[in-house]
Amino acid sequence: MSTPDAAYSGYPPLRPRVSVEELLAAKNTQPIRSLDDLAADTFESDEELEEFLAFTYAERHRDVA
Repeated sequence: MSTPDAAYSGYPPLRPRVSVEELLAAKNTQPIRSLDDLAADTFESDEELEEFLAFTYAERHRDVA
């Protein structure tokens, strides 16, 4: 039987406080300047997008009666 470490409090160790600006600088992020910055070609076709939207709508309303 082992004894617990006296310094261990049972909680995760505290992280140093870092500001949002410091976090953003560390990741070299840039501000969003337009909606084009957020654009992504997620779906290969309009049909694939429509299937996804229909599935999402059906799942959200599945248990609503």
